[in-house]
Amino acid sequence: MNYSTNQKSASQTSLKSLTQQLLDNRERVFLGGGEKKIAKHKGKGKMTARERISFLLDDENEAIEIGAFAGEDMYKEHGGCPSGGVVVKVGKVSGKNCVIVANDATVKAGAWFPITGKKNLRAQEIAIENKIPIVYLVDSAGVYLPMQDEIFPDKEHFGRIFRNNAVMSAEGIPQIAAIMGSCVAGGAYLPIMSDESLIVDGTGSVFLAGSYLVKSAIGESVDNETLGGASTHCEISGVTDYKCENDEACLNKIRNLVDKMGNSNEAGFNKATSKAPHKSMDSIYDVFPEDRTKPYDMLEVIERIVDDSDFEQYKEGYGQSILCGYARIDGWSVGIVANQRTIVKSKQGEMQMGGVIYSDSADKAARFIMNCNQKKIPLFFIHDVTGFMVGSRSEHNGIIKDGAKMVNAMANSVVPKFTLVIGNSYGAGNYAMCGKAYDPRLMLAWPTSQLAVMSGKSAATTLLQIKVSTLKAQGKTIDKEEEKAMFDEIKAKYDSQLSPYYAAARLWIDEIIQPEETRQYISKGIEMANQNPIDKRFNVGVIQT
Repeated sequence: MNYSTNQKSASQTSLKSLTQQLLDNRERVFLGGGEKKIAKHKGKGKMTARERISFLLDDENEAIEIGAFAGEDMYKEHGGCPSGGVVVKVGKVSGKNCVIVANDATVKAGAWFPITGKKNLRAQEIAIENKIPIVYLVDSAGVYLPMQDEIFPDKEHFGRIFRNNAVMSAEGIPQIAAIMGSCVAGGAYLPIMSDESLIVDGTGSVFLAGSYLVKSAIGESVDNETLGGASTHCEISGVTDYKCENDEACLNKIRNLVDKMGNSNEAGFNKATSKAPHKSMDSIYDVFPEDRTKPYDMLEVIERIVDDSDFEQYKEGYGQSILCGYARIDGWSVGIVANQRTIVKSKQGEMQMGGVIYSDSADKAARFIMNCNQKKIPLFFIHDVTGFMVGSRSEHNGIIKDGAKMVNAMANSVVPKFTLVIGNSYGAGNYAMCGKAYDPRLMLAWPTSQLAVMSGKSAATTLLQIKVSTLKAQGKTIDKEEEKAMFDEIKAKYDSQLSPYYAAARLWIDEIIQPEETRQYISKGIEMANQNPIDKRFNVGVIQT
């Protein structure tokens, strides 16, 4: 793309400022309940959730985080719930990839909010999908009672976690739980339904009811340590397997347990020696435009992500609003499906590809996805999509049929799928490009992303028309100023929901990442997926050609 100096400068300012904002926001949520709560927590001789994970990992810089912004800007009336009150990372422990889940006791004593349950379920899902061990570092006061109706009884609520404990154990997925603080009521089942459990002497305790509830329920006076401390459960009840002197000893014991685990079978995804891209990701700030309606060449983005900046295009001259092709990321072979927003030339003349999916592009993508399944190549979808092309010409060309063909092939893929949103991800375009509903192993977003049914302007225009029509039907007259005020109000509310932080808060995406972190996340994702052999044959069922 040939941008002017002003365009490049604006582009740099936008993406760089959003990336810096991301780093600042991470620094804030990484503090959990805040510095005072951290000091109080450490005063009990305990490590923080993040310190525990860092100590456990072989190399924390190699690990990836999931759901750092879960709960962002939610539960304000309850004081907030930074990171959902739980930290989740995937990284190597004694040379083996593990999912690590650590309650953050500086956030409401580690109590479970609705988003806490959802995040824990997502962590278990990652372990199940990839057949990798999961380690729970438990330090929680249990369900947050003021919101118990939103976390207790439903299928995707708290109890599903224990169901998953049982299912994972039956499937041979190792689970290790360390009781490093409180573990009460229903939450007590999580560590004990794991394969092995550890407890820290003096700070760890596990029981169905604490001393106060025992006193009120049956009149017995007993302290919590006698009721459910390390000595009780390691020497009397036999509920826990290992008694540990302190946090460090407990984490070292976990490392030793993981070290003795046998290796799992591999899926056999192709990997070569990793090569850095020729085009540095530092220069992405010159490529990605500030104005999301402006065209840019997606190839420039891809060439800053893939090894050696080498991308072998599939059907290069056909269906050009979607780019398909083969590449490597950190040595791993991948098939890339990406929306194109540049101006292309074809026999029909010059055309701006504004992130719209046309019939020929959907047809090409479907065929490419089938090829990747045939050849056991993981799929990587890069979103900047406004949806499918509309209008009589598209309908007559069968856009619905071609779109359905693409969705069918993508939904039935047996190879692991990974998704990154870098710009727009609107409507059915989100679905066709493997949005969250289609089980990507990781769903990621740059800070420039937006997820919604449509853009804020389009939605506000549509909603305003409905509102004005309703008011007029009631006999009310609306002048231009009132109409503009209503439009601005509707658009402001809708725009706030377009933010990647809004999506991340609700775990519609797993993580907001810097452009520079893209290779690390996708590489780790494929490395995890390689630990679960594909045992299902690719079949698209009934599909119209």
